[in-house]
Amino acid sequence: MRKSLLSLTLPLAVSALLLSAIQAPVNGSFLAWVAIAPFALVCRPEIRQRTLAVLAWLVGTAYWLANIYWIAPITIPGWFAMGVYVAVLWPLLALAIRWARMWNVPMTLALPILVVGAERLQGFPLGGFYWRLLGHSQYANLTFIQISDLFGVAGVSFLVATVNGVVVDWVQWWISTRRVCIAHQLDNVAKEKVCGAHPTRIAIGTVATVLAVAGTATYGHWRIRQTAEVVTDGPLVAALQSNVPQSVKRSFSASDQLFDDLMVMSRAAAAAGAELIVWPETMVQAFLQPELWPYLSPAPEEDMAFHEALINHARDTAYLLVGAYGGEVMKDPQGELFLGQYNSAYLYRPDGTRDPQRYDKIHLVLFGEYIPFRRSFNWLYQQLKRFAPEQYNYDYSLEHGTSYTVYEVIAPIHDGGPNVAPPASGSTYRFGTIICYEDAIPYVARNFALDKKGRKQVDWLVNISNDGWFVRFLDDPPRVIPSTELPQHAAICAFRAVENRLPILRSVNTGISCLIDSSGRIRNAPIASSEGFPPEAMQRTGMPGWFLDKMPIDNRVTFYSRHGQWLDTGCAVAFVAVLVGPASVGLARRRTRRPSKRAA
Repeated sequence: MRKSLLSLTLPLAVSALLLSAIQAPVNGSFLAWVAIAPFALVCRPEIRQRTLAVLAWLVGTAYWLANIYWIAPITIPGWFAMGVYVAVLWPLLALAIRWARMWNVPMTLALPILVVGAERLQGFPLGGFYWRLLGHSQYANLTFIQISDLFGVAGVSFLVATVNGVVVDWVQWWISTRRVCIAHQLDNVAKEKVCGAHPTRIAIGTVATVLAVAGTATYGHWRIRQTAEVVTDGPLVAALQSNVPQSVKRSFSASDQLFDDLMVMSRAAAAAGAELIVWPETMVQAFLQPELWPYLSPAPEEDMAFHEALINHARDTAYLLVGAYGGEVMKDPQGELFLGQYNSAYLYRPDGTRDPQRYDKIHLVLFGEYIPFRRSFNWLYQQLKRFAPEQYNYDYSLEHGTSYTVYEVIAPIHDGGPNVAPPASGSTYRFGTIICYEDAIPYVARNFALDKKGRKQVDWLVNISNDGWFVRFLDDPPRVIPSTELPQHAAICAFRAVENRLPILRSVNTGISCLIDSSGRIRNAPIASSEGFPPEAMQRTGMPGWFLDKMPIDNRVTFYSRHGQWLDTGCAVAFVAVLVGPASVGLARRRTRRPSKRAA
């Protein structure tokens, strides 16, 4: 019995280790092409469903808890709950693969559909968790990720899983032939029933897979070569990177110091020629809306001072996009007034005004930015508060935004220096803002890409974020230990750029701040940067700094921008059908076998 359990657990554990190694910062992307094969091989029809499901769930839970360890310092109950919850897809995937093998469906066909379907379901409930997808492992493989403008990241996952399927089919056939078919001298018909797909079918699947890989490479090379014809230089843009522990930010005791440090970097970026300067998420700890100030007590002198300083800094210098708090006076169901708070972005303009629009974060992070049922089901809300960050002992839930705000900038701002008036005419550019984990949610970036007539409505996206949650600041000796969340977050963002052919400028507390072009390339060696700020983007973790670069604007409209997650949604439907079908058949059989009362 122990030997049997070990033989089942070991392949699942091997897949878990391989899947851990394929993502940033380890970057063993080549292992992704075989990482799921051990998992699929163990999902044999002769294995009891319950045994397979329990083992897959246990290994899956260990995999997720190990790979999202960076949530634990924030909330241990939330970390454990998230790991257990997401791991539920492991036994469901194992059962779906088992049934596909039982029906003798080649893994070359079944595995990519089931894997991509499971990934789509991972991003569907409870706000979505599009993290550590199979396709994300290939973020640095620019040739293969270009198909994301057709299929999204699901297309890359599908291709990688297909290669895994070919490996599974051949290994399964070889093992069965060696151990069963030869021993029993079965004829060809019996061989196919016992050994799985006939080698001819496997060969056909292999050829189709080779053609798919070759076609993907050809398409990728064509798209990358095409960029020279369709990409033009936009304005000079700068991203600031602070390096502030979440404990300091949360205490609100150093708001002035945080602001002053960013202002020093912002002025340096402006002096270097920046026409748009971006500050990280909520690093201005203030409400920048004068209409709200009468409702705040005590008098918001600091908020007023920050607002005035930003106006003066932007005047005749550069556009400033800053992350701060947003608010609206609202009424609760009892008619009482309260201040609804948002995670917001504001644009200050060189004409000495603040843009009247404000972007409020639309897709909030569950438990990190809101707790559900706050107003509709208070008892359940109080129970769910246990999963909130342990540092929060108050009601911190935010309101979610509803508008995809598009900002406009006119460049060049000045020709002869930062204090020279802007020229009479310039080019008008448009951009959208995605805050924090919104860059991991495909629909948010896509909704910015096109207007209602299907035309490209923005020239680039800006991602402001605070990854200070996932960095450890040690005092003795003083050092910063970044977690794996930082490079993985940047890698995921690269797919939003390719999917919509929109460059993305990232400004992130603790890192990684960078410019990602519309081919998904995380650009190194900026035009200018602060002293000591690494030219290699992926090394910008746990440090302050700024960089300046030219925005590369791509005029292409993509199939994905028009049609969205059609591939992974279709695979999710198929995945659910595979799960529900056998269960429905089994239930029907049990009912027909059950004697009726009349017969009794």
